[in-house]
Amino acid sequence: MIICNSLAELDSALESRRRASESIGFVPTMGNLHQGHLSLVNLAREHCGFVVVSVFVNPMQFGPDEDYERYPRTFEADAQALEKQGADILFVPREEEVYPNGFQDQTRVCAPAFLTEVLEGQSRPGHFDGVTTIVMKLFQLVRPDVAVFGQKDFQQLKIIQRMVTDLNMPIEILPAQIAREHDGLALSSRNQYLNTAQRAVAPVLQRVLKSVEVALRAGERAFDPLCLEAEKRLLSAGFEEVDYLKICDPETLRPSQEADRRFVILAVARLGTTRLLDNICLEVS
Repeated sequence: MIICNSLAELDSALESRRRASESIGFVPTMGNLHQGHLSLVNLAREHCGFVVVSVFVNPMQFGPDEDYERYPRTFEADAQALEKQGADILFVPREEEVYPNGFQDQTRVCAPAFLTEVLEGQSRPGHFDGVTTIVMKLFQLVRPDVAVFGQKDFQQLKIIQRMVTDLNMPIEILPAQIAREHDGLALSSRNQYLNTAQRAVAPVLQRVLKSVEVALRAGERAFDPLCLEAEKRLLSAGFEEVDYLKICDPETLRPSQEADRRFVILAVARLGTTRLLDNICLEVS
Protein backbone atom coordinates (compact mmCIF):
# COMPACT_ATOMS: atom_id res chain seq x y z
CA MET A 1 0.00 0.00 0.00
CA ILE A 2 1.29 3.43 -0.95
CA ILE A 3 0.83 6.24 1.58
CA CYS A 4 0.48 9.70 0.02
CA ASN A 5 0.72 12.81 2.18
CA SER A 6 0.56 15.40 -0.58
CA LEU A 7 -1.37 16.11 -3.74
CA ALA A 8 1.79 15.68 -5.80
CA GLU A 9 2.40 12.23 -4.32
CA LEU A 10 -1.19 11.22 -5.05
CA ASP A 11 -0.96 12.40 -8.67
CA SER A 12 2.29 10.50 -9.13
CA ALA A 13 0.87 7.31 -7.63
CA LEU A 14 -2.27 7.45 -9.80
CA GLU A 15 -0.64 8.56 -13.05
CA SER A 16 0.15 5.09 -14.43
CA ARG A 17 -3.29 3.78 -13.41
CA ARG A 18 -5.00 6.58 -15.28
CA ARG A 19 -2.83 6.04 -18.35
CA ALA A 20 -3.81 2.38 -18.32
CA SER A 21 -7.48 3.37 -17.93
CA GLU A 22 -7.70 1.20 -14.83
CA SER A 23 -10.90 1.68 -12.85
CA ILE A 24 -10.36 3.56 -9.59
CA GLY A 25 -12.53 3.04 -6.54
CA PHE A 26 -12.54 5.57 -3.71
CA VAL A 27 -13.53 5.45 -0.05
CA PRO A 28 -13.37 8.84 1.74
CA THR A 29 -13.12 8.65 5.54
CA MET A 30 -12.16 10.71 8.57
CA GLY A 31 -10.16 7.84 10.03
CA ASN A 32 -10.63 6.04 13.37
CA LEU A 33 -11.63 3.10 11.21
CA HIS A 34 -13.71 0.09 12.23
CA GLN A 35 -14.97 -2.98 10.39
CA GLY A 36 -17.78 -0.97 8.79
CA HIS A 37 -15.24 1.24 7.02
CA LEU A 38 -13.28 -1.81 5.91
CA SER A 39 -16.42 -3.30 4.37
CA LEU A 40 -16.56 -0.20 2.14
CA VAL A 41 -13.06 -1.02 0.92
CA ASN A 42 -14.21 -4.55 0.06
CA LEU A 43 -17.16 -3.18 -1.93
CA ALA A 44 -14.89 -0.79 -3.83
CA ARG A 45 -12.56 -3.70 -4.62
CA GLU A 46 -15.45 -5.75 -6.02
CA HIS A 47 -16.12 -3.02 -8.60
CA CYS A 48 -12.66 -1.62 -9.34
CA GLY A 49 -9.14 -2.82 -9.92
CA PHE A 50 -7.52 -0.12 -7.79
CA VAL A 51 -8.75 1.30 -4.47
CA VAL A 52 -7.90 4.64 -2.86
CA VAL A 53 -8.87 5.42 0.73
CA SER A 54 -8.54 8.92 2.16
CA VAL A 55 -8.23 9.87 5.80
CA PHE A 56 -8.88 13.55 6.47
CA VAL A 57 -10.54 15.06 9.53
CA ASN A 58 -12.43 17.86 7.84
CA PRO A 59 -12.65 21.02 9.98
CA MET A 60 -15.36 22.56 7.78
CA GLN A 61 -18.02 20.06 8.82
CA PHE A 62 -17.57 20.57 12.56
CA GLY A 63 -19.92 23.00 14.29
CA PRO A 64 -18.91 25.44 17.05
CA ASP A 65 -20.06 23.01 19.76
CA GLU A 66 -18.35 20.00 18.15
CA ASP A 67 -14.76 19.47 19.21
CA TYR A 68 -12.68 19.12 16.07
CA GLU A 69 -9.45 18.93 18.06
CA ARG A 70 -10.67 15.93 20.10
CA TYR A 71 -11.75 13.83 17.13
CA PRO A 72 -9.77 10.55 17.43
CA ARG A 73 -6.71 10.38 15.17
CA THR A 74 -5.59 6.74 14.93
CA PHE A 75 -3.36 6.83 11.87
CA GLU A 76 -1.08 3.87 12.68
CA ALA A 77 -3.97 1.51 13.41
CA ASP A 78 -5.90 2.79 10.37
CA ALA A 79 -2.92 2.27 8.05
CA GLN A 80 -2.33 -1.27 9.32
CA ALA A 81 -6.00 -2.20 8.91
CA LEU A 82 -6.19 -0.76 5.38
CA GLU A 83 -3.02 -2.51 4.27
CA LYS A 84 -4.36 -5.80 5.61
CA GLN A 85 -7.65 -5.13 3.81
CA GLY A 86 -5.86 -4.64 0.51
CA ALA A 87 -6.22 -0.90 -0.13
CA ASP A 88 -3.78 0.29 -2.79
CA ILE A 89 -3.37 3.94 -1.75
CA LEU A 90 -3.91 5.67 1.58
CA PHE A 91 -4.24 9.41 0.96
CA VAL A 92 -3.66 11.52 4.08
CA PRO A 93 -3.54 15.13 2.86
CA ARG A 94 -2.42 18.08 4.92
CA GLU A 95 -5.03 20.70 5.78
CA GLU A 96 -3.02 23.51 4.18
CA GLU A 97 -3.07 21.68 0.85
CA VAL A 98 -6.77 20.85 0.99
CA TYR A 99 -7.67 24.41 2.05
CA PRO A 100 -4.86 26.60 0.65
CA ASN A 101 -6.77 29.77 1.56
CA GLY A 102 -8.15 28.46 4.83
CA PHE A 103 -11.51 26.75 5.21
CA GLN A 104 -13.38 29.74 6.65
CA ASP A 105 -13.27 31.65 3.34
CA GLN A 106 -13.38 28.54 1.18
CA THR A 107 -15.67 28.44 -1.86
CA ARG A 108 -18.44 26.06 -0.81
CA VAL A 109 -20.51 23.43 -2.57
CA CYS A 110 -24.08 23.45 -1.26
CA ALA A 111 -26.72 20.83 -1.99
CA PRO A 112 -30.44 21.78 -2.04
CA ALA A 113 -31.81 22.99 1.29
CA PHE A 114 -34.66 20.44 1.32
CA LEU A 115 -31.97 17.76 1.73
CA THR A 116 -29.46 19.59 3.95
CA GLU A 117 -31.58 21.58 6.40
CA VAL A 118 -33.69 18.74 7.79
CA LEU A 119 -32.92 15.87 10.18
CA GLU A 120 -29.17 16.10 10.89
CA GLY A 121 -28.98 19.48 9.19
CA GLN A 122 -31.56 20.95 11.54
CA SER A 123 -29.38 20.41 14.59
CA ARG A 124 -26.06 20.86 12.76
CA PRO A 125 -26.45 23.91 10.50
CA GLY A 126 -23.77 24.13 7.82
CA HIS A 127 -22.55 20.59 8.46
CA PHE A 128 -23.51 19.24 5.07
CA ASP A 129 -21.98 22.21 3.23
CA GLY A 130 -18.71 21.10 4.82
CA VAL A 131 -19.33 17.52 3.72
CA THR A 132 -20.19 18.32 0.10
CA THR A 133 -17.29 20.75 -0.20
CA ILE A 134 -14.67 18.29 1.02
CA VAL A 135 -16.13 15.40 -0.99
CA MET A 136 -16.08 17.53 -4.13
CA LYS A 137 -12.46 18.45 -3.47
CA LEU A 138 -11.50 14.81 -2.94
CA PHE A 139 -13.37 13.77 -6.09
CA GLN A 140 -11.42 16.39 -8.04
CA LEU A 141 -8.12 15.12 -6.64
CA VAL A 142 -8.70 11.36 -6.90
CA ARG A 143 -10.97 11.41 -9.99
CA PRO A 144 -12.50 8.01 -9.17
CA ASP A 145 -14.81 5.97 -11.33
CA VAL A 146 -16.65 4.67 -8.26
CA ALA A 147 -17.02 6.06 -4.74
CA VAL A 148 -18.46 4.10 -1.81
CA PHE A 149 -20.55 5.62 0.99
CA GLY A 150 -22.21 3.79 3.86
CA GLN A 151 -25.98 3.70 4.22
CA LYS A 152 -25.72 4.32 7.97
CA ASP A 153 -25.23 8.01 7.19
CA PHE A 154 -28.28 7.88 4.93
CA GLN A 155 -28.82 11.62 4.62
CA GLN A 156 -25.18 12.16 3.68
CA LEU A 157 -25.45 9.42 1.06
CA LYS A 158 -28.50 11.05 -0.54
CA ILE A 159 -26.83 14.46 -0.55
CA ILE A 160 -23.70 13.12 -2.25
CA GLN A 161 -25.80 11.28 -4.83
CA ARG A 162 -27.70 14.49 -5.55
CA MET A 163 -24.49 16.53 -5.85
CA VAL A 164 -22.99 14.06 -8.33
CA THR A 165 -26.17 14.04 -10.43
CA ASP A 166 -26.68 17.81 -10.36
CA LEU A 167 -23.07 18.56 -11.28
CA ASN A 168 -22.92 15.89 -14.03
CA MET A 169 -19.98 14.15 -12.42
CA PRO A 170 -18.90 10.87 -14.11
CA ILE A 171 -18.76 8.99 -10.80
CA GLU A 172 -20.88 6.05 -9.71
CA ILE A 173 -21.91 6.29 -6.06
CA LEU A 174 -22.20 2.86 -4.49
CA PRO A 175 -24.25 2.60 -1.27
CA ALA A 176 -22.90 0.07 1.24
CA GLN A 177 -25.27 -1.73 3.57
CA ILE A 178 -25.03 -0.98 7.28
CA ALA A 179 -22.48 -3.17 9.03
CA ARG A 180 -23.73 -4.32 12.44
CA GLU A 181 -22.58 -5.99 15.63
CA HIS A 182 -23.98 -9.43 16.47
CA ASP A 183 -26.79 -7.80 18.48
CA GLY A 184 -27.84 -5.43 15.68
CA LEU A 185 -26.08 -2.24 16.77
CA ALA A 186 -24.83 -0.32 13.74
CA LEU A 187 -21.03 -0.17 13.68
CA SER A 188 -19.81 3.34 14.44
CA SER A 189 -16.71 5.03 15.80
CA ARG A 190 -19.03 6.58 18.39
CA ASN A 191 -19.77 3.19 19.96
CA GLN A 192 -16.40 3.28 21.73
CA TYR A 193 -17.72 6.06 23.97
CA LEU A 194 -20.55 3.92 25.39
CA ASN A 195 -20.05 2.55 28.89
CA THR A 196 -21.10 -1.02 29.71
CA ALA A 197 -24.64 -0.10 30.75
CA GLN A 198 -25.18 2.13 27.70
CA ARG A 199 -23.79 -0.52 25.36
CA ALA A 200 -26.40 -2.96 26.69
CA VAL A 201 -29.19 -0.48 25.86
CA ALA A 202 -27.86 0.63 22.45
CA PRO A 203 -29.22 -2.32 20.35
CA VAL A 204 -32.76 -1.31 21.34
CA LEU A 205 -32.51 1.43 18.70
CA GLN A 206 -32.51 -1.07 15.84
CA ARG A 207 -35.18 -3.23 17.48
CA VAL A 208 -37.51 -0.24 17.77
CA LEU A 209 -36.91 0.71 14.13
CA LYS A 210 -37.65 -2.90 13.17
CA SER A 211 -41.00 -2.65 14.96
CA VAL A 212 -41.82 0.45 12.91
CA GLU A 213 -40.86 -1.45 9.76
CA VAL A 214 -43.19 -4.31 10.71
CA ALA A 215 -46.07 -1.85 11.24
CA LEU A 216 -45.48 -0.19 7.85
CA ARG A 217 -45.39 -3.56 6.09
CA ALA A 218 -48.67 -4.43 7.82
CA GLY A 219 -50.30 -1.33 6.33
CA GLU A 220 -50.04 1.17 9.20
CA ARG A 221 -49.98 4.71 7.81
CA ALA A 222 -50.55 6.85 10.90
CA PHE A 223 -46.94 7.99 10.71
CA ASP A 224 -46.86 10.54 13.55
CA PRO A 225 -48.42 8.28 16.23
CA LEU A 226 -46.20 5.43 15.07
CA CYS A 227 -43.06 7.55 15.49
CA LEU A 228 -44.24 8.97 18.81
CA GLU A 229 -44.79 5.49 20.22
CA ALA A 230 -41.35 4.42 18.98
CA GLU A 231 -39.76 7.43 20.69
CA LYS A 232 -41.49 6.53 23.95
CA ARG A 233 -40.11 3.00 23.72
CA LEU A 234 -36.57 4.34 23.31
CA LEU A 235 -36.90 6.67 26.29
CA SER A 236 -38.37 3.86 28.41
CA ALA A 237 -35.44 1.64 27.45
CA GLY A 238 -32.92 4.14 28.81
CA PHE A 239 -32.13 6.57 25.98
CA GLU A 240 -31.87 10.10 27.42
CA GLU A 241 -33.13 11.90 24.33
CA VAL A 242 -34.44 11.20 20.84
CA ASP A 243 -33.18 13.88 18.47
CA TYR A 244 -35.55 12.63 15.81
CA LEU A 245 -37.36 9.54 14.60
CA LYS A 246 -38.97 10.08 11.20
CA ILE A 247 -40.51 8.13 8.33
CA CYS A 248 -39.49 9.78 5.07
CA ASP A 249 -39.38 9.45 1.33
CA PRO A 250 -35.96 7.85 0.68
CA GLU A 251 -35.17 10.13 -2.25
CA THR A 252 -36.36 13.54 -1.06
CA LEU A 253 -36.27 13.01 2.75
CA ARG A 254 -39.66 14.73 2.87
CA PRO A 255 -42.26 13.26 5.25
CA SER A 256 -43.87 10.13 3.84
CA GLN A 257 -47.37 10.21 2.39
CA GLU A 258 -50.07 7.57 2.74
CA ALA A 259 -49.81 6.49 -0.91
CA ASP A 260 -46.03 5.97 -0.75
CA ARG A 261 -44.56 2.53 -1.25
CA ARG A 262 -40.93 3.25 -0.43
CA PHE A 263 -39.85 4.46 3.00
CA VAL A 264 -36.79 5.17 5.08
CA ILE A 265 -37.10 5.16 8.87
CA LEU A 266 -34.42 7.45 10.30
CA ALA A 267 -33.50 7.94 13.92
CA VAL A 268 -30.90 9.58 16.14
CA ALA A 269 -31.03 8.94 19.86
CA ARG A 270 -28.64 9.79 22.69
CA LEU A 271 -27.08 7.61 25.33
CA GLY A 272 -25.12 9.88 27.62
CA THR A 273 -23.18 12.20 25.32
CA THR A 274 -23.18 9.70 22.42
CA ARG A 275 -25.49 10.22 19.45
CA LEU A 276 -26.39 6.93 17.79
CA LEU A 277 -27.68 6.93 14.20
CA ASP A 278 -29.58 4.17 12.47
CA ASN A 279 -32.06 3.69 9.67
CA ILE A 280 -34.05 1.07 7.79
CA CYS A 281 -35.12 1.25 4.14
CA LEU A 282 -38.10 -0.70 2.92
CA GLU A 283 -40.48 -1.07 0.00
CA VAL A 284 -44.01 -2.44 0.28
CA SER A 285 -46.05 -3.97 -2.51
